[in-house]
Amino acid sequence: MAAAGDGVASEPELVSIPATPLGLSTPEGAATPTGAGGGGGAGGSRGKGAGTPGRRVVEGLRGYLEDVGHLTRLDPRDAWLPVTESRGGNASYAAFHSLNAGLGFQALLLPLAFAGLGWSWGIISLTIAYFWQLYTLWILVKLHEAVPGRRYNRYVELAQAAFGEKLGMWLALFPTIYLSAGTATALILVGGETMKLFFQIVCGPICSPSPITTVEWYLVFTSLAVVLSQLPNLNSIAGLSLIGGATAIMYCTMSWVLSVSQLRPPTVSYDPVRSTCFGTSLISTLNALGIVAFAFRGHNLALEIQATMPSTFKHPAHVPMWRGAKVAYLLIAVCLFPVAVGGYWAYGNMASAS
Repeated sequence: MAAAGDGVASEPELVSIPATPLGLSTPEGAATPTGAGGGGGAGGSRGKGAGTPGRRVVEGLRGYLEDVGHLTRLDPRDAWLPVTESRGGNASYAAFHSLNAGLGFQALLLPLAFAGLGWSWGIISLTIAYFWQLYTLWILVKLHEAVPGRRYNRYVELAQAAFGEKLGMWLALFPTIYLSAGTATALILVGGETMKLFFQIVCGPICSPSPITTVEWYLVFTSLAVVLSQLPNLNSIAGLSLIGGATAIMYCTMSWVLSVSQLRPPTVSYDPVRSTCFGTSLISTLNALGIVAFAFRGHNLALEIQATMPSTFKHPAHVPMWRGAKVAYLLIAVCLFPVAVGGYWAYGNMASAS
């Protein structure tokens, strides 16, 4: 019996230690506890109650890990790439960038979609698209740090994690390139035309006997974009994102306020535009749904915005990112729904003709 008692007393105590995050090692001087040896019966119970040295080491190690956080493995490229060069973002910056990236001139086309869908299907499709956009944004926010110790700062990295290094690269790289090129081209065309129109309204023919051509305005806009791109990181243009978001809110608000404040045309009708040809009617419906989808502009910067924020175990980056995104999308809803409803109420299916 004594031998059995000694065998039980000498058996090491098993202590659960939290896994060390990737990129971290056990602090110097903190040895892995193997148990509290010696002593049995009442002596062992008294040792557990008072706190064994092994338990104190574990508690200290746990506190150390919680203070440091699940730090990510640092990619050397992140130190000089403009998106991840600064990790000083916050919820306000996330709101500014998300608002500027999610609201644009495409919102002004929503009355055209309602002209092809009508009241019921127009409101239903816009509501579904809005909540789908919000849901997919929430998924991206969570996927940014889906694996402890790893942050997916770009869509290519997320695709490589999902489909493998080579397949993920090809699946993400091609859409990223052609979508970026298409977006840049559209912005240059719209920006150049807008600057030309603004110049004509403000200055008129008195400023120059030979006005600048449209192509030259495209070059002016491109040059300004090149100058702006020299700023060091995404956080450095948070103020510009705020100005862009505020401007988008202003022109969306002006659009529906001016529309509903005017007398409606006497021939206004809310019957959806239909054609006797099934093919034409189908194309019109798909075009209206495409306008609704186009109004939200996608999540082209969701991962990059979250990449500018610091992240620790106690304060993960998805918390301020989601807080800022919720504020941004509340403002987006305040803009999109009044533009669609107010514009269609004012002009009905005449919006498609104009």
